[in-house]
Amino acid sequence: MTEIKHFYETFHPEHYDVYIDINRGTKTFSGTTKINGDAVEKTVLINQKYLNIKSVEADGETVPFKVDDENEGIQIELEKTGDTTLTITYDAKLTDTMMGIYPSYYEVNGEKKQLIGTQFETTFARQAFPCVDEPEAKAKFDLALKFDEQPGETVLANMPEIRNEDGVHYFDTTVRMSTYLIAFAFGDMQYKKTKTKSGVEVGVFATKAHKAKELDFTLDIAKRAIEFYEDFYQTPYPLPHSWQLALPDFSAGAMENWGLVTYREAYLLVDPDNTSIDTKMLVATVVTHELAHQWFGDLVTMKWWDDLWLNESFANMMEYVAVDALEPNWHVWEMFQTSDVPAALQRDATDGVQSVHVEVQDPAEIDSIFDSAIVYAKGARMLVMVRALLGDDNLRKGLKLYFEAHKYGNAKGSDLWDALGEASGMDVGKIMNSWLEQPGYPVVSASVVDGKLTLSQQQFFVGQGKEIGRQWQIPLNSNYDAAPTIMADKTIELGDYEKLRQENGKPFRLNVGNNSHFIVKYDETLQKDIFDNIDTVDTISQLGLLQNLRLLADAREISYADVVPMLKGFSESTSSTVTSAMYSIANNLKKFVKPNSDEEKALQAFFNKLSEKQVARLGWEPKANESIDDQLTRPYVLNAALYAKNADAIEQAHKLFEANKSDLASLPADIRLLVVRNEVKNYGSEELVNNLFKDYKETSDPSYKADLSVAIPSTPDAKLIQEIVDKYEDADVIKPQDLRAWYRGILNNDNGQQVAWDWLRNDWSWLEDTVGGDMEFATFITVTSYAFHTPERLAEFKAFFEPKINTPGLTREITMDMSVIETKVSLVEDEKDAVNAAVKAEA
Repeated sequence: MTEIKHFYETFHPEHYDVYIDINRGTKTFSGTTKINGDAVEKTVLINQKYLNIKSVEADGETVPFKVDDENEGIQIELEKTGDTTLTITYDAKLTDTMMGIYPSYYEVNGEKKQLIGTQFETTFARQAFPCVDEPEAKAKFDLALKFDEQPGETVLANMPEIRNEDGVHYFDTTVRMSTYLIAFAFGDMQYKKTKTKSGVEVGVFATKAHKAKELDFTLDIAKRAIEFYEDFYQTPYPLPHSWQLALPDFSAGAMENWGLVTYREAYLLVDPDNTSIDTKMLVATVVTHELAHQWFGDLVTMKWWDDLWLNESFANMMEYVAVDALEPNWHVWEMFQTSDVPAALQRDATDGVQSVHVEVQDPAEIDSIFDSAIVYAKGARMLVMVRALLGDDNLRKGLKLYFEAHKYGNAKGSDLWDALGEASGMDVGKIMNSWLEQPGYPVVSASVVDGKLTLSQQQFFVGQGKEIGRQWQIPLNSNYDAAPTIMADKTIELGDYEKLRQENGKPFRLNVGNNSHFIVKYDETLQKDIFDNIDTVDTISQLGLLQNLRLLADAREISYADVVPMLKGFSESTSSTVTSAMYSIANNLKKFVKPNSDEEKALQAFFNKLSEKQVARLGWEPKANESIDDQLTRPYVLNAALYAKNADAIEQAHKLFEANKSDLASLPADIRLLVVRNEVKNYGSEELVNNLFKDYKETSDPSYKADLSVAIPSTPDAKLIQEIVDKYEDADVIKPQDLRAWYRGILNNDNGQQVAWDWLRNDWSWLEDTVGGDMEFATFITVTSYAFHTPERLAEFKAFFEPKINTPGLTREITMDMSVIETKVSLVEDEKDAVNAAVKAEA
């Protein structure tokens, strides 16, 4: 078993009887798993991890077996191939790794409690019961659960409970499904339920630490989302119920277990009386993402993890399609443009990035391909391009064909392209494979050459990149008919520019709507024409133009010094998307200044100029009937004013704190973080930080909790910084799921960066033991690279991480992040004088 072999090649399971007996008191469980299936070979391989295998039988007879922990398996010797029933008994320990079967901890009125839940994606079902733990190994499951049950506790699983005998809960047989989608949970819960038009029972479940009204928002969204998807996919929801469960400890954001979706509390529970509009949009998109998976991922599952994008990219697009249909007034596609799009563009411009479709075999490497900026965000953008090319009618027709052909089975990317191609008559695969199989994306240079409007494409890199002649089939989305729908060639001529400009009566633009995954570099003539007529350009396209400038400046194709004077032209925009893009550039200027220097004072004065009129217009507190744009813009401009050390803004925030200090959670949610952080930074004391920590431990409001995890680490006090870092490894204060936010907070604090960085290096083995193997583990490296931009930090980063470069799952992240820091160091060194001079001139 030294070479990587898919266990499914040796045994095809058809049906599982899974019995598990859990003892919370001893943190142990035992079980018996019966697997009926087809033994393809006489030596069959069954997955297990951390299980103590006690016996193995085949068709009632004891058979030889060997545990292979290195390959997470059991090697079982059979006398024959063909129809076989394996019976495996075992026991194991519950862990606190948030993988497999694990306890989630919480408090109600000072009493410590726990929920037992599961997390089996990617390869953690094997920690709960022996199985062929691969997506292709679909089977039906009968689950029976026993545990140290207390009166009034709730038990949940993928399917409804059908009987309870002698304390054993038996659940109905599942449909054919993959092991990673099995889930169950039990404990003291509250819940609310409703039914869809088609009769699907929908429920939201949480601990009793929360107010009952926090379940209402999600219940409504989930019900309407299932109804929307049944119509859009033209395929019924295939299970009798859809439970949404908030777990107090959860490593990912949410998980699409079929019929029992699990979430972080912050992504499911909403206080209807005090939640910002962006938090509502975030929760709604998380819920609709997971429910999109019930078809795309659960009903039809990728054949192997290399096609993970089939699950995640599609769900990432559909979350926006669904929320836009359910709440059109939110204009949720603008959130896609300000979150997913810039993340994808930034990550995908670094040489060494993975492609959307990426080869992966080793189970230790599988988690590393869950790159949110690529598999989720870039993949979603890729599918947005497909949707724009096909139109919704052809998309829905194609999806119906796809589900009909592959339901309860597995598929590859080509199967989706075939279905969409059959529905639309377009060779979708030919267009999309250039995006799917190649890393990176193109920059299209638009220039007037000898009077001709000329376009050329080449791969875009931020930092060093090896040009190997990649080309893409680019949906140009131009506002001139002379431009083709798809640009497949390296260079094309569109005709005489002056004539085209006259005929069209407007500046030439590409990627109108900013839906295609490329950026544009306009020459001076074309760019001046656009910016001279910027008032005629829609807000999404303005955002696209600003994103282009930011990326081109990061890539040294233009200078940040030339971009600085352009920002004030966008500073009074009433569009939150434009404001977001403008401050994304402005915040990038911070790396060119040292803390408390004259250059930083000039930058703060510049931020004050950018924000002062908007602060005066919007004020600190929400107004009745104000637009969603104004609600979303307010935090950007107030944050800028506070960075600028605007005395009035600091004082206003302090007054709001004083007026609400007996109940800080009641501060308006969209400004609460700014108010509390201002107090910590400018009026802080040990007593204040201790009180905020007390609030952090005691509050059940996930939104307030998140605000405190950002506000508290902003303290300038060295003693308090050390005390905060000392709490990193105390799970009773900071849960491992929340640790990255606390680490990032101190790391981004000029007074605390050294302490946080020292902690990471000194306690790396503890971190690895605590969250290693989790798909978010590598992001501790990522957030470190975001914070570093000096030669000294680059040298330290390399010294620490280069020896770890061959660690499975970390190789790509370490390599790319060294490149990211190197690029920033070089940029700052070469441009800081010119950038700071430009800022001073504008301040």
